[in-house]
Amino acid sequence: MTSSVSFSQTTRESDSLIAEFFQRSEGQWRSERRYYTLPDGETKEMISQLSIRFLEQGCEELRELARLHQLSDETIMTCGAEVTWNSQDSVSGRKQSQGSTLFGAKGDILYRDRGFATTQPITAQFVFTNPETLCLRTEYKGSVFEEELKLIGQQYRTRQTIISRAGEQQMIGQYLEKRLG
Repeated sequence: MTSSVSFSQTTRESDSLIAEFFQRSEGQWRSERRYYTLPDGETKEMISQLSIRFLEQGCEELRELARLHQLSDETIMTCGAEVTWNSQDSVSGRKQSQGSTLFGAKGDILYRDRGFATTQPITAQFVFTNPETLCLRTEYKGSVFEEELKLIGQQYRTRQTIISRAGEQQMIGQYLEKRLG
């Protein structure tokens, strides 16, 4: 994944691909995560339980997301997903975080009720390099978050996140997610 990914698909292509991606991601997942802090390479390993629910256009969650983003048309998002998580340190077993976030899509914009490092509503640009691989680029508070999510068959997903600030990579997150049940 590099920042040279072209963000140029038609709205119809993007709407169709993101809906299919969210539908295929729906369900319960176990996520094994490893975070590398750069440049020293310090690692942190976590395990998360994820629940992903597909959201239809016009549902109340997407209407609320549109209000958070102050969009004039509350039904503009063509689909979305609600993701809830519960994470713990894989070494100590200590609880790390839990929560949820909403995603809503329209064209090549992914609306979120919160970001990786903020509780404020944010947007990301997205593109598909193929129907199984979603690439996101999010910028806020001087940081850039580049993410790649890849569906592998019906049972697995991989994710990679690169966080940069002032042109310097700060952290890399790598995830292997396995569908439960």
